[in-house]
Amino acid sequence: MHPLLIVFLVFGIPAGFALGWVFLRGSESLRRYILTRIALTLPMVLILISVVFFVLRVMPGDVVSSTLGPKASEETRQNIMEALGLDDPLIVQYFRFLGDVVTLDLGDSFIGARRPIVDELGERLPATLELIIPAAIIALGSGLLFGTYAAIRRKKPVDYSLRLYSVIIYSMPIFWLGLLLRLVFSVWLDWTPIAGRIDVVTNTTLERTTNLLFVDSILSGNWAALKSVLRHMILPAATLGLVLSGVFVRLTRINVIETLQEDYVLAARARGIRERIVTYSYALKNAMIPVVTVIGLQVAILLAGAVLTETVFNWPGMGRYLIERISARDFQAVQSTVAVFALFVALISLAVDVIYSVLDPRVKY
Repeated sequence: MHPLLIVFLVFGIPAGFALGWVFLRGSESLRRYILTRIALTLPMVLILISVVFFVLRVMPGDVVSSTLGPKASEETRQNIMEALGLDDPLIVQYFRFLGDVVTLDLGDSFIGARRPIVDELGERLPATLELIIPAAIIALGSGLLFGTYAAIRRKKPVDYSLRLYSVIIYSMPIFWLGLLLRLVFSVWLDWTPIAGRIDVVTNTTLERTTNLLFVDSILSGNWAALKSVLRHMILPAATLGLVLSGVFVRLTRINVIETLQEDYVLAARARGIRERIVTYSYALKNAMIPVVTVIGLQVAILLAGAVLTETVFNWPGMGRYLIERISARDFQAVQSTVAVFALFVALISLAVDVIYSVLDPRVKY
C-alpha cells in the first residue's frame, strides 16, 4: 500500500468516525452547521490553489530556464515545453490541473527523474507529520502548563517571568532559535544529532511501512531505530513547539484568570473543595474552550514554521521539498504541495470547529 494512502487512512478514519458520531448524535442545528462548514471548505481550498497556480505563472523564470540555463537553444526549450504541456493556453493548463487534483493524479515532477509527485509527497508528508505532531504537543502542553501556573501566581515574579517568556519566545525567528539550539545541544554539548531524521547506518536496518519512522520502528520492533528517531526529533520539534507556545501561554493565562473569578468557582471554594481541583478541574476545563479555537488558527502557522524548521535541520519533509521546488520553478510540484497543505489546514479547521461546538453547547447555529 502507498505510504501516502496509509497516512491518510491512519489519520482520516478516526477523524471520519468522530465526525460521523457527532453528526448523528448532534442536534439538527449542529448537523446543518457541519454541512455548511463542509460546503464552505471546498471553495476555500479551490480559491487558494487557484491563486497559487496563477501566481506561479506570473513570477519571473520558468522550469525550462532553470533546468537548461540561459544558453539553451530556442528549439530545445520549445521541445521541452511541449513535452511538459507548458505551451498550452493558460486556461487549459488550469483546468487540467484542477482535474488532476480531483482525481488525485498530481502528475510528474518537472525536474530530476520526473517521478510521480504523489510518490515524492508520500515520502515527505510522513516526515512533516512526524515533526508537527510532537511540536503541537509541546506548544499546547507547555502553553497550558505555564499559562495556568502564571494565572495561579498572578502579579507575582513567576507570573511576570512567564509573560515575558511568552512575548520573547513568540517573537523569536524560528530559524534563529533552531540554529541556536543546534549550536548548544548538537555542537557544544553533543547531546543530539545536528540534522536529519535517523542515523544513516540505522536507517538501512529499518523496515518501512508507513514512512512514519517512529511508527515503523515500533511495528518492526527495531528499538535502536526508535532511539535514533527520537534523538533526531527532539530539537526540530522543540524549536517549532516552543515558538508557538507563547500564544497558548498568554491565552491560557487570561482565560484561567477570568474563569477563576466566576461565581461557580467561588462557590466551589466556599464548599471547601481543594484549590488544585478548583483550578484544574473547573477553571482550566472551561478556559480550554477559547484555546481550542486558536488551535485551528495555529495549524497554518505550524505548517509555515515547518518550512523554516525543516530547512534549518535538513529535515526531509514537505516544507523543505516546497523550498527546493520553488527554487527550481517546478510549477507542478509546488502547486500540488500547496494543494495538500490547503486540504490539511481546511480539514483541521473543520475538525476544530466541530470540537468547539461539542465543548460549548451554549453556541447556537
